Amino acid sequence: MSSKWLWTIKIVALCAAGIAMVLAGKDFYEHRHFKEPVVLGPGVTKVKKLSTYFPPLKGTINDCNIYILDSGKPGGTIMVIGGTHPEEPGANLTAEVLVENAKVERGRLIVAIRANRSASTVTRPGDAYPRFYHIATDWGTKKFRMGDRWTNPLDSWPDPEVYIHYPSRQMLAYMDIRNLNRTWPGRPDGTITEQTCYAFIQLIKQEHVDVFIDLHEAELEYSVISTIVAHENARDIAAMVSMVLTGTEFKRPIGMEFSPKTLHGLSHREIGDFTDALSLLVEVPEPFLDRVRGITDEHLLLTGQDPFVMEAGKHGLLYEEIDERGWPIDVRVGRHCSTILKIAEVWSNMHLDKAVAIDNVPRYAEVIENELGHYFHNPAEVTPNRVAYE
Repeated sequence: MSSKWLWTIKIVALCAAGIAMVLAGKDFYEHRHFKEPVVLGPGVTKVKKLSTYFPPLKGTINDCNIYILDSGKPGGTIMVIGGTHPEEPGANLTAEVLVENAKVERGRLIVAIRANRSASTVTRPGDAYPRFYHIATDWGTKKFRMGDRWTNPLDSWPDPEVYIHYPSRQMLAYMDIRNLNRTWPGRPDGTITEQTCYAFIQLIKQEHVDVFIDLHEAELEYSVISTIVAHENARDIAAMVSMVLTGTEFKRPIGMEFSPKTLHGLSHREIGDFTDALSLLVEVPEPFLDRVRGITDEHLLLTGQDPFVMEAGKHGLLYEEIDERGWPIDVRVGRHCSTILKIAEVWSNMHLDKAVAIDNVPRYAEVIENELGHYFHNPAEVTPNRVAYE
């Protein structure tokens, strides 16, 4: 082959690579910079930034919104965070349902929809995650970013060969230095993920949070599933909530587990150890995360239906049941909503002087009956000052 033809082939290949880079770059840019509108419900009295509690975060990708729902009446304070792991959409969707609907009749509710905002700006490399997913509402379709388990490498790089947790000095997997649920209680001079946890710790202390709830979803191959993980300071509440919900509202049980004292970096351990708040973490099933799954698409993400995961269940490889109905997003969000409301109720019954009364939030059966989208409101129908962006 002549040198002329070789040069022609190289130029064509270079142009093709350039076009591919431009197209991919456009997709990456759109995903990272997409803004999700959130309608501030009747209970939202103030929207702060996380940097209010730790100024070095100001202007960073993780300077997330903090929604305050204050009844103006004496009581306690409950805090709920979604988006610790943005590949678990049931968590941030539940948090948004609270923001757009909840009315607090006594005490306060504090909500973060996307606790690790950076992790919501990237999807799992090599796993073919969809960039966005869509929820049908009464007024149209609402679009959300899909994310990853870890902080975007664009915001935290490079990873160490071994991640040494602060302050325990426990050695953890290298990538977990970007995992918001392995970097509690954080540190002010650490990575952006550690700084984010540190900022949340300052928030919990400054706002005198009584009960902290971290929302999650888990693969069915994972043993910690359909459960409430509780620090020992919250074990009585978790036990009562587990017993009541299993016996009344839920078709599938919700269990209760103790936070391991020797595994560090998790919210249910470190928040209970380093603040006065009672710390709980709630898990619901998400077949999208299972390694034995089929096509990783938006349909699987929202319906939780997958024949491969079902087959794994037949062979005893799962820790939760699944059938042809799957684990739809309505069921997952409904379980989270009822769990939060029951935690608030049990806490209030045990601490009458610090009661928190939350109204206008759908329970499990209501979310399934009306469908999740019914609880998201049209940002075009409210004044601009009642819309925030995630």
